[in-house]
Amino acid sequence: MLVSAKEMLTKAHEGHYAVGQFNINNLEWTKSILLAAEEAKSPVILGVSEGAGKYMTGYKTVAAMVKAMIEELGITVPVALHLDHGSYEGCYKCIEAGFSSIMFDGSHYPIAENVAKTSELVKVCAEKGMSLEAEVGAIGGEEDGVVGNGECADPNEGKMIADLGVTMLAAGIGNIHGKYPANWPGLSFETLAAVSEKVGDMPLVLHGGTGIPEEMIKKAISLGVSKINVNTECQLAFAAATREYIEAGKDQQGKGFDPRKLLAPGAAAIKATVIEKMQLFGSVGKA
Repeated sequence: MLVSAKEMLTKAHEGHYAVGQFNINNLEWTKSILLAAEEAKSPVILGVSEGAGKYMTGYKTVAAMVKAMIEELGITVPVALHLDHGSYEGCYKCIEAGFSSIMFDGSHYPIAENVAKTSELVKVCAEKGMSLEAEVGAIGGEEDGVVGNGECADPNEGKMIADLGVTMLAAGIGNIHGKYPANWPGLSFETLAAVSEKVGDMPLVLHGGTGIPEEMIKKAISLGVSKINVNTECQLAFAAATREYIEAGKDQQGKGFDPRKLLAPGAAAIKATVIEKMQLFGSVGKA
């Protein structure tokens, strides 16, 4: 069933595990992630970037597909449909389209403007029964045109946003979208601990979950991270499985060129990757 992310993240925070947000890009991505969640009996958050939403012809199409797929596949675990790194305008489009959760990324605004816009969205989401994620600091790298320099969050700014009544808070702690470079210094646990102390029981969000060592993931969860975003790792798994299928010449055998057969290995690779991440995050069996 499609739900707000509030209850699943509150349970995750109290239970010291994290719920995975896995970004969707098309039907195969969505189906694989939903089937993985059902098999693992784990709550799940389907992330939709503004670029992916546009690619799939619009947020209404995405919402209709996800709702129908949950019904047709008989998905029984909690599923949240969430806008990832949303603009102010994008948030309202997703509210109208029937998403159950949104992220307003106001981190590039001066803190006063971030507070003002977030405060307005808090009220709208409360009326609609939706969950809301906000951000302070910046996530390094680039994702769908959203570029960040990776500045660590100011814990005091984190408290200002948290006090508005958001559901969850993303704080820059040295994390990066995409692949991490060889010279990456690692997560700033000092920043994470300071933010966590300021915001209390607020579930924290770790963006850029691909490539972070397991011990860092577990430590982040112990310091209040209750939602971890994964996108690049699914893309890499999909690409590798598809490449192997084509290089083996299987697309030239019989009807191996049929897109349903061509895309099947990649879809299976996504499902396996998602289940592996759910095991690491500790959300298996928590639905």
